[in-house]
Amino acid sequence: MPLLARSVQTPLHIEVRRGAVADLGKILVDGRISSGGEVAVVVGPGLGEQVVDLLRPSLKSAEIFVTGGGTLDAALELSNELRSGHYDAVVGIGGGKTVDTAKYAASRWGLPMVSVATSLANDGIASPVASLVNDGIKGSYGVHIPFGVIVDLDFVENGPDLVNRAGIGDVISNISALADWELAREVRGEPVDGLAASLARMGAEAVLTMPGDMTDDAFVTVLAEALISSGLAMAVCGSSRPSSGGCHEIMHAIDSLFPETASHGELAGLGALFCTFLRGDERRFAQMADCLARHQLPRTPSDVGLNADQFVRAVEFAPRTRPDRYTILEHLAMSPEEIHRKLTQYDDAVAAR
Repeated sequence: MPLLARSVQTPLHIEVRRGAVADLGKILVDGRISSGGEVAVVVGPGLGEQVVDLLRPSLKSAEIFVTGGGTLDAALELSNELRSGHYDAVVGIGGGKTVDTAKYAASRWGLPMVSVATSLANDGIASPVASLVNDGIKGSYGVHIPFGVIVDLDFVENGPDLVNRAGIGDVISNISALADWELAREVRGEPVDGLAASLARMGAEAVLTMPGDMTDDAFVTVLAEALISSGLAMAVCGSSRPSSGGCHEIMHAIDSLFPETASHGELAGLGALFCTFLRGDERRFAQMADCLARHQLPRTPSDVGLNADQFVRAVEFAPRTRPDRYTILEHLAMSPEEIHRKLTQYDDAVAAR
């Protein structure tokens, strides 16, 4: 992905709790984000009416925009609608597709944006990146980091369980991404931003070892904070490096070669576990394999409906998705036959856990 502008900006407001959407107006009225109260609220089609009913009492002057989201065309259409009005802030409420659409549209006109996450599928909640599909291919676009980040646990609780659990895979993939970053420093002299690395590692370690599941508010809060920290790590260093390595190369390759296989977070967790196995880090492999199993997330290609040949093809293709990256995949430069052998050993190692 293209280099992002380095920024030390952090959100003015971060909040993880129940009832946050209903109280959104209180966050905007102090003038730090919306100076005049002319707010464009972007929601997804599934949550539209429910969100509008909650917001009307506190945001009487807000205009509601419903977007299908997820594509560059949808983001550009929303951008044009924002340009035709007079808004001083944008609020994106929903899952990753809706929030990324709002982030991109707001960034085009330099409008402050508040991210209100109703699911925990990935670390896009607070990141300076919008993942949007263009001509059938998902791309990453640099955007301004949200001025405010809010997670409403009521909406998360009522959302699809698998969607929320996928965020666990995305968070713990930071462990693999950071190992790749350190490898790039050792082999190519690539600089590593210590603060960004610490932010990305902190949340991943917490989720990796914390008891509980998505029915436990304490665990969900830690997961939400970890996803936010991951996004902040990217903003601090100006790239997705602290949260994206060989794990995400594999994820992007599967998305390109075998679309609709599984979600971002599910594939990131699977890719991270495989890359950790390739490094020979038995301790980390055991931790990650047990965490993914505990939360019923995919650990093998067959868990996401891929056969061995398909996964080998994806791993072989993966380095081409991020030509500027140096990860364990580029370091080993395995042939298809070597990937097959490693995959067989990997499947045996997972089965033994």
